[in-house]
Amino acid sequence: MELAHSLLLNEEACNQLGEFQKAEFIFEWLRFLEKLLPADVREEQKKLAEQLISLLNSSPGPPTRRLIAKNLAILYSIGDTFSVYQTVDKCNELIRSKDDSPSYLPTKLAAVVCLGYLYKKLGRILGNSVTDTVGNVIKAMKNAESQGRYEIMLSLQNILNGLGAAATPCHRDIYKAARLCLTDRSMAVRCAAAKCLLELQKEAVFMWSTDLDSVATLCFKSFDGSNYDVRIAVSKLLGTVLARAVTCKQATASARQNVRKISLDEAMELLGTGFLRGSSGFLRASGDILKGISSVSRDIRVGITQAYVVFVSTLGGQWLERNFSALLSHILDLVSQSHPKAIQTQMDAICCRRCISFILRATVGGLLGEKAQIAAAKEICQAIWKLKKVVDVVMSDGNLETRIGTTDVTSSQHVLVCALHELGSLIHGLGTTAAPLLQDSSTGVLDAVISVILHPSISVRLAAAWCLRCIAVSLPSYVSPLLDRCIERLSALKSSPEAVTGYSFAVAALLGAVKHCPLGIPHGKGKVIMTVAEDLLCSASQNSRISIQRTQAGWLLVASLMTLGPAVVQHYLPRMLLLWKCVFPLSPKDLETERSRGDSFTWQVTLEGRAGALCAIKTFVSYCGGLLTDEVIQRLLPPLPCAVDLLTRLPSIHKMYGNALKTPSMTYRHRLYELLALLPPKTYEGRFCAILKELMADFTATDNQMAASTFLLPPLCHQDDLLLLGPFLQETDHRFIEDSIAGGSLEYDPYSIYEKAAEGDSVPKPVPPALSVISAAVRLFGVIFSHVAESQRLQVLEKLLASIKQTKGARQQTVQLNIVSAFSSFLKHLASCKGSLGPEEVRRPALTLVMGALESNNPLLRCAAAESLARLAQVVADSAFTAGLAQVSFEKLKSARDVVSRTGHSLALGTLYRYLGGIGSTQHLNACVGILYTLSQDNTSPDVQTWALHSLSLIIDSAGPLYHVHVEPTLSLVVMLLLTVPPAYAEVHQSLGRCLNALIATLGPELQGIKTAVSALRTSCLLGCAVMQDNADCLVQAQAISCLQQLHMFAPRHVNLSSLVSCLCVNLCSSYLLLRRAVLACLRQLVQREAAEVSEHAVTFVKDCREDFTPVVSSKSTVFLTDINIREVGLEGALLSLLDKELDQRLCQDIKETLNHMLTSVAVEKLSFWLKLCKDVLAASADFTSVASVDTTQEEEGAKEDDDVLTSESDERSHPFTNPKWSTRVFAAECVCKIISHCENAGRAHFDVTLAQERKQRDSRDDFLVLHLADLIRMAFMAATDHSDQLRLSGLQTLLVIVRRFASVPEPEFPGHVILEQYQANVGAALRPAFGPETPPDVTAKACQVCSAWLASGVVSDLNDLRRVHQLLISSLAKVQAGKEAQSQLYNESASTMEILAVLKAWAEVYIVAVEREKNQSDAHKQTLTITNSTDESYRDLTSSADGLLHLVQADLGTLSKLWLAALQDFALLTLPSEYASQLPVDGGAFYTAETIENARPHYHNSWAIILYATALWLTSTGFLVVDPDEGVTNLSRPVTPTTMCQDSSSRAAVKSPEDVNTDIFHLTLGISVEFLCSPRSDAAMENITACLHALQAFFDVPWPRSKIGGDQLGVELLNVLHRLILTRESPDIQLATLEVVRQILFAAQEHVREKRRSAEEKETLPEFGEGKDTGGLVPGKSLVFATLELCVCILVRQLPQLNPKVTGSPAVKAGKPQLLSECGSRLVSAALVILSDIPSVCSPEGSVSVLPTILYLTIGVLRETAVKLPDGQLPLTVAASLQALKGILSSPMARAEKSQIAWTELLRSLHFAPFLLLLSQQELDEVSLLTAITVFILSTSPEVTTIECLQKRCIEKFKIALDSKDPVVQLKCYQLLLSIFQYHNRAVSYPYIHSLAPSIVGKLQETEKTKPENSAELQVIQEGIKVVAALIAIAEEEHRAYLVACLLPLLISFLLDENSLGSATNSARDLHEFALQNVMQIGPQYSSVFKKLMASSPTMKARLESAVKGNQESIKVKTTPKHAKNPGKSSSIQLKTNFL
Repeated sequence: MELAHSLLLNEEACNQLGEFQKAEFIFEWLRFLEKLLPADVREEQKKLAEQLISLLNSSPGPPTRRLIAKNLAILYSIGDTFSVYQTVDKCNELIRSKDDSPSYLPTKLAAVVCLGYLYKKLGRILGNSVTDTVGNVIKAMKNAESQGRYEIMLSLQNILNGLGAAATPCHRDIYKAARLCLTDRSMAVRCAAAKCLLELQKEAVFMWSTDLDSVATLCFKSFDGSNYDVRIAVSKLLGTVLARAVTCKQATASARQNVRKISLDEAMELLGTGFLRGSSGFLRASGDILKGISSVSRDIRVGITQAYVVFVSTLGGQWLERNFSALLSHILDLVSQSHPKAIQTQMDAICCRRCISFILRATVGGLLGEKAQIAAAKEICQAIWKLKKVVDVVMSDGNLETRIGTTDVTSSQHVLVCALHELGSLIHGLGTTAAPLLQDSSTGVLDAVISVILHPSISVRLAAAWCLRCIAVSLPSYVSPLLDRCIERLSALKSSPEAVTGYSFAVAALLGAVKHCPLGIPHGKGKVIMTVAEDLLCSASQNSRISIQRTQAGWLLVASLMTLGPAVVQHYLPRMLLLWKCVFPLSPKDLETERSRGDSFTWQVTLEGRAGALCAIKTFVSYCGGLLTDEVIQRLLPPLPCAVDLLTRLPSIHKMYGNALKTPSMTYRHRLYELLALLPPKTYEGRFCAILKELMADFTATDNQMAASTFLLPPLCHQDDLLLLGPFLQETDHRFIEDSIAGGSLEYDPYSIYEKAAEGDSVPKPVPPALSVISAAVRLFGVIFSHVAESQRLQVLEKLLASIKQTKGARQQTVQLNIVSAFSSFLKHLASCKGSLGPEEVRRPALTLVMGALESNNPLLRCAAAESLARLAQVVADSAFTAGLAQVSFEKLKSARDVVSRTGHSLALGTLYRYLGGIGSTQHLNACVGILYTLSQDNTSPDVQTWALHSLSLIIDSAGPLYHVHVEPTLSLVVMLLLTVPPAYAEVHQSLGRCLNALIATLGPELQGIKTAVSALRTSCLLGCAVMQDNADCLVQAQAISCLQQLHMFAPRHVNLSSLVSCLCVNLCSSYLLLRRAVLACLRQLVQREAAEVSEHAVTFVKDCREDFTPVVSSKSTVFLTDINIREVGLEGALLSLLDKELDQRLCQDIKETLNHMLTSVAVEKLSFWLKLCKDVLAASADFTSVASVDTTQEEEGAKEDDDVLTSESDERSHPFTNPKWSTRVFAAECVCKIISHCENAGRAHFDVTLAQERKQRDSRDDFLVLHLADLIRMAFMAATDHSDQLRLSGLQTLLVIVRRFASVPEPEFPGHVILEQYQANVGAALRPAFGPETPPDVTAKACQVCSAWLASGVVSDLNDLRRVHQLLISSLAKVQAGKEAQSQLYNESASTMEILAVLKAWAEVYIVAVEREKNQSDAHKQTLTITNSTDESYRDLTSSADGLLHLVQADLGTLSKLWLAALQDFALLTLPSEYASQLPVDGGAFYTAETIENARPHYHNSWAIILYATALWLTSTGFLVVDPDEGVTNLSRPVTPTTMCQDSSSRAAVKSPEDVNTDIFHLTLGISVEFLCSPRSDAAMENITACLHALQAFFDVPWPRSKIGGDQLGVELLNVLHRLILTRESPDIQLATLEVVRQILFAAQEHVREKRRSAEEKETLPEFGEGKDTGGLVPGKSLVFATLELCVCILVRQLPQLNPKVTGSPAVKAGKPQLLSECGSRLVSAALVILSDIPSVCSPEGSVSVLPTILYLTIGVLRETAVKLPDGQLPLTVAASLQALKGILSSPMARAEKSQIAWTELLRSLHFAPFLLLLSQQELDEVSLLTAITVFILSTSPEVTTIECLQKRCIEKFKIALDSKDPVVQLKCYQLLLSIFQYHNRAVSYPYIHSLAPSIVGKLQETEKTKPENSAELQVIQEGIKVVAALIAIAEEEHRAYLVACLLPLLISFLLDENSLGSATNSARDLHEFALQNVMQIGPQYSSVFKKLMASSPTMKARLESAVKGNQESIKVKTTPKHAKNPGKSSSIQLKTNFL
């Protein structure tokens, strides 16, 4: 193939290949040439042209001829055109040739194609020759077969396209030729003719003027007998021509006098005539009318419907807005009484209604923005009012002519149904943005809909009910009022049959809507409805005129009530079961007497009632599975046997009472079958035989003539096989009208009014009863037959076979269809429950049944039979049987010649493979593949090819690795067929595409290989894809895209991404749904890897092909959509606008996922672009003037300006997005949140103004989020103040994210302020509407969250500014206080629970922050006071903001605290295990009702932790001194203090003491915490755990709760819970918080022990207190100390595994160097050490002795493992903590308590030897840490321990080494530590150190005389040394003192400088001079005699001192303090003293 990649065809290589390889080689060369050709090729042009023309003669296949033509055209367009005429003549000559042999045909076709492309590309250059060419081509068409006609039409289209107006002379001829082809018997030719005429009408004026009528009639004829593709093409032609006729400009008309512009009415009249009369002429139609025959076929109606849509879409959305009124009246008129012929039968009427609905949905739903849709809804409403008036007049007219009037009523019904359905759909799409429409009293939407509920026609009543349901789903706030209104009317008009049915439909529809409304309805509504239903059922027998209606209405209400789910239904279950029990007779005897007693009418009522009851139970079983306990099932069963008995008697009852019972008995059957199919078969196994008999009778019933293959079989076939059957079963945009069972409609089954509509339908479409019975019977047969005894199966199957044989003709087909469907259903069930078919005898009839169907004429039945055959083999599971089946098919395929057998059996082979994963043997596989190869090349029958190739694709998929040997030949076959099968056979190409797809999947990653063989396979795959991409059929293109998608996944380097992306862009807006889906699936995969590249390729592609880029198959309004969008807003923007227009849910999901992937990959790099996109979408519908004006009236001036800025966006500039839907805007708002979170992970600069501006200046391409803050706020504001509730929620969420992320970002221009401060007015304005009285609770709840985040963020500090938002929270708090009575009755009670808890949580969050801030400031204040006495401005601001916030909350704390406690009490009740359910309060809690307990739970779980923390802080602030519990409770709905907990009202009067109240509160709060912390669910939010721990910390900050826990077992329990928490939660924050609680518990225990000891001392009794008592034993589980130790060890060992002796002993862990822990680890270890050091104080003396070794081991262990050397001599945090702990332990009172003193000392002596010696010998330790530890030890431990000689020796040695250290830091620390040892009061301890170390210190200092200090570190060392000697002088005994002074003074004087050298000295020398002088001045006077003696003996010294004193005279006055203060240690969150000594 590489040889094909050259400019000229390599003929030598080509000629060596076989015929097929040659074709492939040539095609590959042509592909290469096409990419190459834009280059200059003039030198080679002649040779190239010759080669290309010679290829024309070589019988090229369809794709090849198209490429030859394209290349020739490009060649002449870029090169010389002198020889082009010869080429044209050559082509004409080929076409004229008389050779008619099949082998010459491809050459002729190639010439035709070539002419088309030449004229298209070269246009007017060839203008002279056009008449000859066109004449020649049209002449050739006369004898051409369908392929020729097809190619000629497309070629003429190309000629017209290229020549434009220059082709005018030929227009008429082409028109005549295309007219003939438009009604051709070949569908492909019709499509081509339509495309040709579409091109022609651009220039041929006559088509849309003089000949308009004939064009229309022609199109109508073309629709007759058409397929889907023809309808698409012809409707496009008709719609476009009419649109052209309506809009043609007057100017052109005056220039050509014969042109007439037709009016809109005439154009619509033309379409309307076709819709009503079909394709016949007027005379013939009138003849038919006389005969009463309906002559309009469904195809014509559906085609014209699509033409209407194209007509309106072409004229566009704005035109539609202006002319909607005219369009609506015309379209509704099509189904009105003026055309009774259109709606003669019910099926006709339903089909017409569907068409009308489709036109309205596709135009109004697809083209109009939300505002225009609201206007359209008003128009529709006006139409409904008009019709309503007509009906009212007729109904109220009592005269004799009313009979004529009633036809008015019945025929106006269809118009009303269409209007109501569209109104419902419009409102459903608008969602909550439809609120203004419903509030507009002048339109009266609700009144209009409710008024037609009383219409005499049941269809209208149902449509009105459905419309109400749509209103309820869109606007949940209307559900409750509408229910009330309907129930009230239902009760008031109980005696009107229309009112009873109409209002019961409405109530049922509204109940069906509740499951789509998350906020629900008040619980009490169910009770009311149940009562009304019972009342209707009980009163049904009172008035025979309305018995049926009341019965139906009663059961309908009960059934619809079941959809509310188990939580509601459980309360009415007993009442419903009672009704169920009463509806059937108790015994067969009663049934018998009943049968003989009634008449036709009573039986109608009875059957209606029983069918209703069965339906209610069916709904109960399917919606309330949770309530189906064994007990309930037992109560459901008793009436069933009787129900089945009645089923068996129906035929005889039917005979007795005539035809009136036909429909009721069908309905009864249907309902019973449905219920039985849902119940476990075991429950009615005794009745299997009776039921089976009835089912068999249904399958073979004589009166059931309706063949329902398209309804019964598709669910039983495999989805993939349905592709074989053409578009009528595939998903398309026109599925709604194309659906071949358009017969469904609500009136067939009113009970479906509360069910959900099937996907793609706006309204449920139940089928006629006859069909629904068969469908239910088929399902039930499947269930029962798989549970029947195997012996019975044989009899049943034989009977079924016999019944097929007994019938003939069409009836036989129907019976066969029913029976095969039932049998398929049985096999499906059997396979799913892994049952077996039974003995071998059963196989024979089963096989006969399936084989019969496999050769049926109905292709759908063949499909189902093939599927059944495979399932049969799967169930039998016997390889011999399977092989036998395959053999039968082999034999048939070899011998049979008819299409039916060959298609059926070839598919059977594929399905066998699908279900049995290959039949196992390769020999078998070879046979299958061989036969299918042969069949797929049978070009006499495209059907056989299609089925065989489809089957082959199944085998490739299922055979897996076994297929590898066949891959190469199969691929060759596929490519060969792709190159040769005519394009008109699109279905063959689709099957080829599936094969190619399967082959690519089989090859998989191997496709990446570099071997020649693999490369050849890959090239073939790419070549196949290229052929399919060029195919005109959209589904083939979809296959090509999915093949390329697979190739890109397996071998990305070999797929040309740019050409793939351009192909995707072209088809992004195809009118074929499946192609759009393929495009999006591929895009979604591509952007996961290469989002940026895909986006760039799309933009480049659109720029490159600016001239001729129009999507290949463009539909409706999307002709240039992608072009404009991608150019303006990139691929991302195009996808967003597609998301807005697209109606297919699956596709929308794909678009969203694609955009999300793109956002994740590139949003941070293309930040401005993405934000602008989102902003454009959100601002496109900015209809905020109303909202903003409401907002700003309440604001001050400043805020007004801000709002104006937000709303006065200039609307002049055209938006890239026009009126996006609310759902698209919600998606855009979600994108903004995602962008913020991606920026968060992308770096600090996004949230730092200064940094962002710096980097932006450095590189202007950089972009940062913080620079777009104004846009972010604006977008959040726009979304938060929209009409749509979902958008408001998204907007508030966005605002919340912005506030949280940007709260701490400073504003560089105004230091001390944050950047968000300037937007406070906007935030206020965005929040205010959410607190309006009409706002739904979920929006208010979200707004509360934003309020609390805003107040807590600290952005605003001014009290007045805070008040604005705080005021909103106060308003909601007032709502909470109003209590249950004041709650809105619009939603379920749990909605108000949600709102109340959101309010309380928001307040709690604000309070927590206010308290924390105050605490931080008081800490800061203390620090500032200690450092300086400052009254700084900024500090004052800080305090004012914190005080302000706290002050604001303080005012309401009284109320809040009660409400918080009430909420906690509720939560405590809700967390009780289910066995305590009986003890819960009967009427619910403070904020939930007993009935809605389940719905309320999640809301409590969401907020309890924060509320608990706030309560804890409040209790802490009051010190647990709770005020009188009953004051101020009066305004709550019920007292909610914990005093009322679990008490009934009688005992409530007893007032509790404050102590009891406190105890209750304590147990409540502690209980909640412990219960939660014991077992936090794995999904428990971290913030809940943290809040809970913080709450415990706050509790234990107060003495009273500590006193409760100090001496109690509670403390131990709590510690165990905390230990478990530490084990299960890794988060450092949680572990730190836990340790803080542990510390407090320990502190409580210390207090307790102290108190006990104190009271004992007072009483002078001295029992031992503290743990360990007299023995020192600690009991695990009971001991607080043990629990604390466990917990600390857990923390320490997790951070430092080396501390675990087991681990250290193991060879895996060597005692390594000390290591520095992470910051979190250090803090955790430090906190644990603080706790450890406190443990001894809780023990008795004996106890302290038992824990001492452990504590010391751990403390010294931490020191040993973490003493790492840090710069500047700082100590690591852990070392500081361990030293602090060591000091605490060693100086513990226990060491001195008389009982334990000896033991402590002994222990310390023995213990300290080991660890301390270990410490001393460890080389790697940091010297400073070690020396500090030694010093702590020396100074804290009793002298008995420290004076041990060998230990002293080692310590002194360490100090000596340190003194000699080269590191000044070590020396400095050494001096400081020695100073503290020398000054120690116990001489026994300090003297040895003084004796050993003093001489060397003095010596050291004397050495420094010579080397002066060079830096501050050395200076500090000398100063410390001098301090040590000075201290020694003070301690020394008299006789040694003079000697020391004599040593020190000369040293000091040597450091002094005279006045001359002072100026030039270094800083260090000068500092040393000052320090020395100061010391001399102090020491001299103290020891004057020594001083004088010294001065006298050394005159030089004296002179030096004097000059220094003089020189320094001035500075001494100023500087009287030493300059260097000691550096304070780093502060850490754990406050450790840095002074250990």
